[in-house]
Amino acid sequence: MMRRGQWVKTCFAIIIVMLLLCRASTASAGPGKSGGQTLYVPVYSNVYSGNIRKPASLAINVSARNTDPVNVIHLVAVDYYDYKGHLIRHYLDNLFTLALFASARYIVKDSDKTIGPGTKFIVRWKGDSRVNAPLAESIMIS
Repeated sequence: MMRRGQWVKTCFAIIIVMLLLCRASTASAGPGKSGGQTLYVPVYSNVYSGNIRKPASLAINVSARNTDPVNVIHLVAVDYYDYKGHLIRHYLDNLFTLALFASARYIVKDSDKTIGPGTKFIVRWKGDSRVNAPLAESIMIS
């Protein structure tokens, strides 16, 4: 029969081995690797501040960035939707290829009146193989 100290050490060793096996299996699958995705990018075309009743209009900048150091990715669609979920603008007519570590940007001017509390961009992309997922981010400025 094992003493308590030996039992704790054995259980601890088993847990460590299981964690290492889990990590090894996910590492071989390529964490974060994908053949394509649809990304939801929330943006704000206007904001309210304090007691102000009229919102401040914001310019929207959205970028899609290829994070893969070896493979290109292809942007399939970059679409801007209003707060009701209606398509406002379709930014791509054709597939757009992003080279290694390249980025593309899409802008909505602050004078654009397609405002609402829940505007968004939908970015669809695909890879020729499983690649690092790209990064899509937004920044708004007045």
